[in-house]
Amino acid sequence: MSTQIFQASTLYGMATLAAALDSGCFRPADRRILLVCNNAATPETTPGPDEMPGFERLRERFDEVLSYNETIFPFHPGGWAPRPEDMPLWERYLRLEWRLGDDDVEFAVESIQVNPSLSLTQIFTGAPVTVYADGLMSYGPTRNKIDPLVGTRVDRVLHLDLVPGLEPLLLTEFGVAGEIVPTAAFTKVLAELAGGGEGLPEIEEPALLLGQYLSALGILSAEEEEDLHVRMLKGAFELGHTRIVFKPHPTAPARFARTLEQEAEKLGAELTVLETPVLAEVLYQRMRPALVVGCFSTALLTASALYGLPVARVGTGLLLDRLSPFENSNRVPVTIVDALLPELTDRAAVTEQRRGMDVGDLGRLVRAVGFAMQSKILPRLRRETEAFLAENLDAKTLRYFKRRRLTSLGLPGGVPAQLGFIPRNATVRRVARRALALKRAMKG
Repeated sequence: MSTQIFQASTLYGMATLAAALDSGCFRPADRRILLVCNNAATPETTPGPDEMPGFERLRERFDEVLSYNETIFPFHPGGWAPRPEDMPLWERYLRLEWRLGDDDVEFAVESIQVNPSLSLTQIFTGAPVTVYADGLMSYGPTRNKIDPLVGTRVDRVLHLDLVPGLEPLLLTEFGVAGEIVPTAAFTKVLAELAGGGEGLPEIEEPALLLGQYLSALGILSAEEEEDLHVRMLKGAFELGHTRIVFKPHPTAPARFARTLEQEAEKLGAELTVLETPVLAEVLYQRMRPALVVGCFSTALLTASALYGLPVARVGTGLLLDRLSPFENSNRVPVTIVDALLPELTDRAAVTEQRRGMDVGDLGRLVRAVGFAMQSKILPRLRRETEAFLAENLDAKTLRYFKRRRLTSLGLPGGVPAQLGFIPRNATVRRVARRALALKRAMKG
């Protein structure tokens, strides 16, 4: 007997899996299990992806749906991992709990560098693994160094063609190739979900604002994120959009919406705040937005690449500066959106939907940023990165890097080699601090 286990934590991910199954991306199996993970901070009070509108339309692709949260309760899926010496015990337990017996098992997982995907692939030590990517992070490097006992069992990275021509960096250190989930199959699945959008307001061609709840990730403060939403609203209004829809992140606080409502009232805009948790792609089909505005959401690229909708970005410059540490896995998604899509305040660029870079230059930029993020994982990209920086480093491209990181890696654009000792020299730092204190005292 053969059993395929598909691990998913978002409805978007489930739609990706459904499209892959419909397209024959997975070989036949005797049994297919959808393993649902609710990774919310408090899953006890937050609906899981299997409780979202439209899930039942995806359910029929699988023979059974299981809850990973229930299996490992009271532990949290993202925070729990078995001890190495307990792996055989956990495999026996899961085979019993999920009625796997002696079946040949294979996995399709998301975000293999973190739990719960990492734990699952470590527990089932002999199972082949497919990694599927439901967002822009697949174009970036693997977040952490992965145990070769896991990495060498990954046979492919399934991903959507969100940036046609751009190749994923994820898991390329193991020679894993990317495989595209056919766009037509994915949009067909999304069309199924659109039919279940009960309770959505009937609004034609509004400007759609996408909230991401970046303050929860510690990237922005709550006040800065509220200001980001206001900038989206004002920018869309200044472009002539008076009907505006705000799609908040499902776990974002209600006050984000209240701030926007107050600002819309001042401007005289007709603002609708969605209360139904639904995929942005459902709104694209139901409302056909005249403009989609966001920060660095994957939904910006699905709007542009899959539905041909006008898009605009806002706040990416601030994010590039704020993301910390440099290897933060959001860096490549922000870089792609910033380099590719028009900025909201650039009226001509938004109107004409001018792209910032062609895909060839974007690919070189992404690989250079990827090397700077994970040089130990991707040492093969050093020479290419050096050549790219030597040829292209200017005020525009420098925004995607940090001089300190370039210096530490010995790359073009860093502090000159003869001055490289200064950041590490305790005496020089002490003299500099005293000089700065003296300067402030004199000003006082």
